[in-house]
Amino acid sequence: MSRERKGARMPPDRPSDGRDPGPIRSEPGSLLEHVSVAVFGIDEDDRVHYWGPGAQSLFGHEARSVLSRPAAALFPDPAPGAPASAEHLTERARALGYWRVRLPVLHRDGSVFDCGFRVFPVTGPDGGSVVMGLASRSDELDRVKTNLSFLDALFETCPIGLVMLDEELRYVHLNQVLADMDGVPLADHLGRRMQDIMITSDGGEYQRMLRAVAEEGRPVVSTLVGLRTPGHPDRDQVRSVSFFPLTGAGDTRRGVGGLLVDVTDREQAILEATAARQRLALLDRASARIGTTLDVHVTARELVEAAMPDFCDAAVVELVQWMAEPEVFDPVLPLITRRIASGTTLGAAAIELVSGLDTVTYPPDSSIHEMLRTGRPLCVPVNEDFVTRTVVHDERARLLKDSGLACIVIAPLVARGTVQGITMFGRSAARPAFAGEDLSLAGELASRAALCLDNARLYSRVQDIALTLQRALLPSAPAAGPYVDIAHRYLPGSHVTEVGGDWYDAINLPGDRVALVVGDVMGHGVPAAAAMGRLRITAKTLARHTGEPGALLEELDACAQEAGIEWATCLYVRYDPHTGRATIANAGHPPLLVRHADGTVETAGGMLGVPLGVGDVPFRTTEVELPEGAVLALYTDGLIEARGQDIDTGMEALRAQLRGDVDSLEEAADRILRSLLPDTATDDTVLVLARVRRAGQSPP
Repeated sequence: MSRERKGARMPPDRPSDGRDPGPIRSEPGSLLEHVSVAVFGIDEDDRVHYWGPGAQSLFGHEARSVLSRPAAALFPDPAPGAPASAEHLTERARALGYWRVRLPVLHRDGSVFDCGFRVFPVTGPDGGSVVMGLASRSDELDRVKTNLSFLDALFETCPIGLVMLDEELRYVHLNQVLADMDGVPLADHLGRRMQDIMITSDGGEYQRMLRAVAEEGRPVVSTLVGLRTPGHPDRDQVRSVSFFPLTGAGDTRRGVGGLLVDVTDREQAILEATAARQRLALLDRASARIGTTLDVHVTARELVEAAMPDFCDAAVVELVQWMAEPEVFDPVLPLITRRIASGTTLGAAAIELVSGLDTVTYPPDSSIHEMLRTGRPLCVPVNEDFVTRTVVHDERARLLKDSGLACIVIAPLVARGTVQGITMFGRSAARPAFAGEDLSLAGELASRAALCLDNARLYSRVQDIALTLQRALLPSAPAAGPYVDIAHRYLPGSHVTEVGGDWYDAINLPGDRVALVVGDVMGHGVPAAAAMGRLRITAKTLARHTGEPGALLEELDACAQEAGIEWATCLYVRYDPHTGRATIANAGHPPLLVRHADGTVETAGGMLGVPLGVGDVPFRTTEVELPEGAVLALYTDGLIEARGQDIDTGMEALRAQLRGDVDSLEEAADRILRSLLPDTATDDTVLVLARVRRAGQSPP
């Protein structure tokens, strides 16, 4: 049986005056009823045989300019090796009887766009065959397929929320009911991802569920979801949701359809569980973020950042300025605090309120005094009574009233029985007031931050003690006699790194001789500083009574063993200006560098030797002749060692700096430290630069 369709053959020269749509019409209610359709015919010689008014509109050609001409002119040139589009259409139509395809077409103005074609052969009474084609723009077909009359009616009248999402879970279509549930205009949904509108706190489980529907085709039925939306940011909702895959109809894209019902009233328990989960998640995040360093300011900022914006709209952290020890709270006295961190998501008045003061005074009988008397977090409304009792200055009172804050939770920062300070969390009227569970959360946040602040405070005290001890034990202005000029620097490590045991000295000896000493005790803090002081004082005493540097190090080694100092390094240089010679002994310390007048730098001193504290190992001495004006560089490993850098690289960098200008030892010392040390050094650093002269020669 022939697949060709029988019917009356159409005249080839049918006029195209725009009034007659032609003999082929779409059936009522079909897709074609909503799409502009071009009708044309191609004869057995692949020439245009029929040209309807829709064809002129689609392709841009009038009938008289295209009839009886090759149909290939309607299509762009095919790719190399590909069949011509017109020939391919007629061949497939005659072979299959009906064929549907999308192809690019060529408009009369030269533009190219995609069209959907339906082609089939029609045979006339004379036996001649014409392939009839129906064509519509692809973008119009796609638009109509997603906007059928049935869906429009459904989306307009259905009393529950309806949504259509694309493969990327972006809104394609939704009804007004869902837009009202979200509190977001319908048009503002389109093109946005669903996760931007339905905001959950389930660790991404809701999004994974939707992704499984889109990618794996697994439907979801009547699943309860707790969420908030941008349109109702302060109202928790529970929705019963059902989602199902939208299979691609023909060549349409896949997606997800959904039905959503607000069941908040009957699912209040889920809302409470959602809020509890959010509080636990906030507390978990805060635990990970607060206390990453032993710096009180950093810890306070971490508390503020952890609380905003999920928990509050504004937050401050203040330390109490106690007048004297013991730190006892007296409710009849004003309370003075130092604000060390603040933040807000509100406007200019709130920004000025939380950040405009460093020192804050609270009068007796304030809400802060009330909170400290009980030791428990307190929630207060921002009303006239609170402002009057709490704020001393009229201008600050005005800022508080204009800030937009509606309620404040005040919580004490208490650790190890000591009140460190206070923290305050504020919410605007746009959010729900703090509930009892929120006060508990504020107390937990304050408690964890207080412990970290107390650790930082105690650490700072120990650091201050160690640094004070070390500076007291180091020489403030070492004198080196008339034949040696000295510039010396000591830099402690960063605040995070405890003070180490680096030390130096310059000792005048009989006969105009000078001893230069640099050492480093392993360890940090007060023990290292104390060990450093013992070695320095012992070395100074031994230098005046012990002849040879090697013998001095042996005595110093015995002292280290007796004191329990397990590991220390020391470089000892004794210079005689009458001979111009220097005697060097080294106990495991970085070597002496000598810069000559011509800028060359050499290493002096030979073997490094073993560190002090090892015991029963002799120390060698090396004697070198120093030219007039030579500059000696003694230093500790903090200057040349850095994480991830080979020590030889650090040594070469120091040599390069010494080759530069050293006319001023003070300026040279500053330049070397600036060039070689990072902004946050991780170890103590000592640098001693000494220019030597011969006795009997005038200084330059």
